[in-house]
Amino acid sequence: MRVLNIPNIITSVRIIIIPVFVTSMIYRRYDYALFLFAAAAVSDAFDGLLARITRQKTRLGAFLDPLADKSLLVTSFILFSIYDWIPMWLTVTVISRDIIVTLGWLLIYLTHHSTKVEPSLIGKAAIASQLILIAYTLLSINFANIPMPDDRMFWAVAILTIVSGLQYIYRGLKYTNEKHTNER
Repeated sequence: MRVLNIPNIITSVRIIIIPVFVTSMIYRRYDYALFLFAAAAVSDAFDGLLARITRQKTRLGAFLDPLADKSLLVTSFILFSIYDWIPMWLTVTVISRDIIVTLGWLLIYLTHHSTKVEPSLIGKAAIASQLILIAYTLLSINFANIPMPDDRMFWAVAILTIVSGLQYIYRGLKYTNEKHTNER
């Protein structure tokens, strides 16, 4: 299977969008930022669907897709905290969860040589809530009649993020324990 296929190109373009998104935020072109974020979100749904339909799933795509998602989300959360649109504690929560999950995956890989991580429903819900918060914030900045997000939205995102992180930790510990038991 070819590594350079249309789904992987779309994912790569999504990664390239990130510095353009940051630049638009720095220069206060929030309308561009909204457009770029929306384009990235649509392409995220489209590249995965296209890869499944055309049977062009690749290891590279499986690596790049979550990398693109996480890079855009982490960048957005950091910028939005700097601009004081999202509380710093929520940004720390989101980034901490990602670091913990990534370190857990790395430890499992180093100890058991396994790279398979199945996304959970609650994990997908957490990512979706983060994307919705960023999109909603961008909409509220661009359209005066849409209020800025409030504490309820922040806490909903935080709770989903924390619960999904705890679930991944549990699943990682369970997997490690099963591997350890089977190796005896």
